[in-house]
Amino acid sequence: MTTFNDSIEVKGARVHNLKNIDVTIPREKLVVITGLSGSGKSSLAFDTIYAEGQRRYIETFSAYARQFLGSLERPDVDKIDGLSPVIAIEQKTTSKSPRSTVGTITEIYDFLRLLYARAADAFSFETGEKMVSYSDEQIKDLIIEAYSGKHINILSPVIRSRKGHYRELFEQIAKQGFVKVRTDGEIVELAKGMKLDRYVTHDIEIVIDRLKIDDSQDNEKRLMESINTAMYHGDDVLMVIDQDTNETRYFSRNLMCPSSGISYPNPEPNNFSFNSPKGACPNCNGIGEKYVVNEKKLVPDESLSIKNGALAPHGPQKKSWIFKQFDTIAQRFDFSLNDPWKDIPNEAKQMILYGGKDKFTVESKLLGVSRNYNIDFEGVANFIESQHKSNSTSLVRWAKEYMDKIECPVCEGSRLRKESLNFKVDGKSIAALVKMDVIELGEWLEGLSERLSDKQLKISTEILKEIKNRVQFLLDVGLTYLSLNRSSKSLSGGEAQRIRLATQIGSQLVGVLYILDEPSIGLHQRDNEKLINSLASLRDVGNSVIVVEHDKDMIERADHVIDIGPFAGKHGGEIISEGTPKELLEHHTLTASYLNGEKEIEVPKKRRKGNGKKISLKGCTGNNLKDVNVEFPLGKMIGVTGVSGSGKSTLINETLYPILNAHFFNAVKKPMPYKSIKGLEHIDKVIDINQSPIGRTPRSNPATYTKTFDEIRKLFAQIPEAMIRGYKAGRFSFNVAGGRCETCQGGGLRVIEMNFLPDVYVECETCQGKRFNRETLEIRYKGKSISDVLNMTIEEATIFFEHIPKIYRKLKTIEDVGLGYITLGQQSTTLSGGEAQRIKLATELSKRDTGNTFYILDEPTTGLHFEDIRVLMKVLNKLVDKGNTVLIIEHNLDVIKTVDYIIDIGYEGGKGGGQIVAKGTPEQLIKDENSYTAKFLIKELS
Repeated sequence: MTTFNDSIEVKGARVHNLKNIDVTIPREKLVVITGLSGSGKSSLAFDTIYAEGQRRYIETFSAYARQFLGSLERPDVDKIDGLSPVIAIEQKTTSKSPRSTVGTITEIYDFLRLLYARAADAFSFETGEKMVSYSDEQIKDLIIEAYSGKHINILSPVIRSRKGHYRELFEQIAKQGFVKVRTDGEIVELAKGMKLDRYVTHDIEIVIDRLKIDDSQDNEKRLMESINTAMYHGDDVLMVIDQDTNETRYFSRNLMCPSSGISYPNPEPNNFSFNSPKGACPNCNGIGEKYVVNEKKLVPDESLSIKNGALAPHGPQKKSWIFKQFDTIAQRFDFSLNDPWKDIPNEAKQMILYGGKDKFTVESKLLGVSRNYNIDFEGVANFIESQHKSNSTSLVRWAKEYMDKIECPVCEGSRLRKESLNFKVDGKSIAALVKMDVIELGEWLEGLSERLSDKQLKISTEILKEIKNRVQFLLDVGLTYLSLNRSSKSLSGGEAQRIRLATQIGSQLVGVLYILDEPSIGLHQRDNEKLINSLASLRDVGNSVIVVEHDKDMIERADHVIDIGPFAGKHGGEIISEGTPKELLEHHTLTASYLNGEKEIEVPKKRRKGNGKKISLKGCTGNNLKDVNVEFPLGKMIGVTGVSGSGKSTLINETLYPILNAHFFNAVKKPMPYKSIKGLEHIDKVIDINQSPIGRTPRSNPATYTKTFDEIRKLFAQIPEAMIRGYKAGRFSFNVAGGRCETCQGGGLRVIEMNFLPDVYVECETCQGKRFNRETLEIRYKGKSISDVLNMTIEEATIFFEHIPKIYRKLKTIEDVGLGYITLGQQSTTLSGGEAQRIKLATELSKRDTGNTFYILDEPTTGLHFEDIRVLMKVLNKLVDKGNTVLIIEHNLDVIKTVDYIIDIGYEGGKGGGQIVAKGTPEQLIKDENSYTAKFLIKELS
């Protein structure tokens, strides 16, 4: 038997569907756990091994600390030996905050900030000259050298180019004992009540001292005291004026422009952070974008009058305060609310849109009296801007309808203050670096050491080493096309996971157990090799790596493979084979038969011709797309392929889908820029099926999501016994008081809060986990209560309800997409991404289709085994055979080889992508020498 030093021993794991399994996992090896979707892979890797590792880590904290952390439930396992610290790198997309970027997640930006704070040269944003800074001793020597034998004034600048009368400031200066100030270039004595013109911009300096410079000891001492006093009052800046020539010169302890006198604070890493007030652009608060009101959206039709609804946010005239204001403005500027908008005077338009204050008098000739009016109006545009800043999400959404998102005009999207943008290393600002693709950044860093001065090199050697390492790790996991300023919420699950992987490789930890969930998602075959090498390098430095994966290459390169099955759900949860990839092939499991070629997903004998109609989309320029023109032939299965980052999601999810969604369902999401689209009349609806969870609470389940439970509740309400008791369908809902068990409020479980131990979930003692009260459970259909129905698997329920067409049709489609093993009442939160996507697919399939529907699926094979892909393709082919169009964004070659038409986007990712490389049937595509996809597809088709 192996000692637990070189293996992880799991004994008696029973989490979810695992059937009391024992497994030995070798340490410091690359281990792949594979098997059908829903067979229990994640239950073993994440819910057993990772959960226990997490729990043990939290156990090491003091009881005091644990009560704040909330502690974790112990997984249902007898024991786990040989467990080292665990880090899970899951599919969960990273932070949704607009302030989180690729640079901040990977920490490269933190090191760049440090580099710029310590080794950058500062330049003036006024004159472009290099900034200088001096110590007090240097300033004294410079003044003596430059003004020897001359009479000078030493001044402290206190106000620079600002409006105001400054009476309080002058009083304050006088109280401090000064007698003269220089205002707007003229030295004057302070007088009581002195003030300036408040509407003119002023420069004010305090006169600190007037003296003649000579070599005497006393003179030097006096000069030094004056410098100190001037620096104190002038915020580390002082001015020296030659009394004879009136020439001015500035000196500063901070960085300062020798000509204009503007100074920057000495740089700190914070000055380059867009998440800190010291570095963030004041106009956009460091977001890089702003919402501004679009006048064309406020007044879409200038031929309408205000009365007939020219102002879109307010609509036609009503009896309201706002229309009374418009009426008053109309009297002031002598027009009528019946006049078309285009004929209204410009001053009136300005006041209506941007507000203003005014007083005016109207004389009534009939009555011989005059009436005074006051206008104090906020303005429609200003009102919308204020609503956009409110805390109500619905008001913000309403305001956005009349606004455009634009790049911040002040920082031009760089998110930083102008001062921060004028620090440069090798002639480049920090904003220029974060705009580069990672591969470009790597090239720039390569020869940087030779281009730096000796001082800069000495300071930055260690920092550059860290930056280069981290950039290299990003290149190693195939993310060459990302830039550091890319917002993390725009990353796909696979990209986010690979960034976290690169960060982990960068941390150089040893002796850790890493668990990854399908890291190859969204990765083109070309980049797969890089990813596998990265995982191998994690293993080689002394870590254990467990990967839940279906990818053929990954399984073949593993040191040890564990196959869980034989089927999914209740029929899975057992170890059916384990050992090296070679040993795996000798077993007759589903996985082995696909790997050794006994079974395969067949290439169709002939490709569909389609219905001859098409949608043509022209001039797409979103993100990295280079004026792309593309045609989507209808009535076919279309595959969109290309290397990661080439622009597939931008073209389909960000351009095509929002256009179709807005056309058919008036959706508000704005598509990326495009010129024209034709052919929308050939389809009648669009359906997007993605991998987001179907429900975020344990109360959501497949029965409620697919609306099957509504029909089941109606059926139970029609049972004679229920009708006699007066039960309606609501009686059979576990979310509504009445029929549910009130002890656990329909949850079936009760939470017992333990102060220093994990919360314990126990079966509710009143209903024994059945969710409903005794009276409700007495109503039975074919001998089964509503609770028994929720505990049935989809397979069992399909047979049970076969004579109820409405219920049977929905359940049958869930079974057809390969989810016969899940129970009707299974919590949505326990479903995998692939299962959630197939539930959505089943929901759409159960609706009556028109034969003109356009389906969009983004990587539907995520989390699917070869056998699951075969089942899924069978379902999708049925859809296309009925005349619908199915568009799939995919890297999986088993899917690509079965589609009718491929659109391949490339050539590279990022700036090197955004073009159509090839299009046509798979047989036409493999003849294209430029396509990376073709090189891998040839093997599948041969």
